[in-house]
Amino acid sequence: MNPQGAQNYLRTKVFTATPEQLQLMLYDGALRFGEQARVALEQKNFEQSYNMISRVQKIITEMQGSLKPELAPELCQKLAALYNYVYRKLTEANIEHTIPSIDEALSILRYQRETWAMLLDQLGKTKAAAAAATLDLPAPNAAMEATIKISA
Repeated sequence: MNPQGAQNYLRTKVFTATPEQLQLMLYDGALRFGEQARVALEQKNFEQSYNMISRVQKIITEMQGSLKPELAPELCQKLAALYNYVYRKLTEANIEHTIPSIDEALSILRYQRETWAMLLDQLGKTKAAAAAATLDLPAPNAAMEATIKISA
């Protein structure tokens, strides 16, 4: 895919995503840039690591700014503290060029991303079940069950 096509695809994906999907995309971006920063640190390419860590920090700042404490004050307080910790670890990795610091930040982000993905999966199942409940489908009968074959 050419660069312009990839850019258009990404733009469409972002504009059509739900807020929940956007949050997952932020985690994915933070992890992708964080991994690139880690590789740059290993190679002692400090300019590249600085640029990549800065991108992760911008994403963390965006995620922190999107918290809605009026809806869930305690949860938002805990997430804000977690984001602050990750941001500090990234700053530490940037200043001291320490791989363990970026590894800790990435570990937390991976855990958060996995948790968010499980939440989206559960949300999708709940929405699907609610939608299915509104459908007017006939109850299963013997004729329907006879046509279902399970292959081993």
